[in-house]
Amino acid sequence: MPHRSTAESTENAHIFKGSDLYEDQDMKHFDERKNMVDLHSHHIPMDRSDRFAFRTVKFMRFFADKFFAKRYGHRAVVLETVAAVPGMVGGLLQHLKAIRHIRDDQGWIKELLDEADNERMHLMTFIQIAEPTRFERLLIMVGQAVFYNLYFWTYLFAPKTAHRIVGYLEEEAVVSYTQYLEEIDAGRVENVPAPQIALDYWKLPIGARLREVVEVIRKDEAHHRDTNHDFANQIVARAAP
Repeated sequence: MPHRSTAESTENAHIFKGSDLYEDQDMKHFDERKNMVDLHSHHIPMDRSDRFAFRTVKFMRFFADKFFAKRYGHRAVVLETVAAVPGMVGGLLQHLKAIRHIRDDQGWIKELLDEADNERMHLMTFIQIAEPTRFERLLIMVGQAVFYNLYFWTYLFAPKTAHRIVGYLEEEAVVSYTQYLEEIDAGRVENVPAPQIALDYWKLPIGARLREVVEVIRKDEAHHRDTNHDFANQIVARAAP
């Protein structure tokens, strides 16, 4: 059956961002919020466009797994530099479309730009945890240049496919961060104190550690997953701006 948003409807999705989801420092409330994540939400490919998006993401996942293996901190640093691209590209093109047609964007611009900024904060956080190697920095520059251009042209001519690609990318991100948590719980990754930037941005409880950081980032990714799948669905239903 087709995907359904498990967190917020697209109608009000634009009012949320990573830092808005965590507004107090009470650990009990924090635990309640983190348990709201649907770890198994998946949009079953419905047409040729969906199948193309799904296979593209699986192809990317194969190489990420081969290169990074279980170095999840380094995987996050490199992949978050790519993950921050779609929201900015989509926001730009939606902005141009809105002023070109002189009509309301229905909140898409803000949501997409918030997504880009949220992914950037994921990167800023993981830079404090896993310092990229010289080769990884080169990979970041090349990967971003290639992905930006590919995604720009995809969004320009096939926005539904572009949003579906991001939806599937975020599905894989939820899986990766779940595996990261398993490594932390098994003691194979040190559960270091959360960086100050994470405490400030997500308003985490005092004394929070890496595990809590990964949990809130996974929740962000689940939100982006649901939002992008919903945007793609709106385009199919001709309800998009």
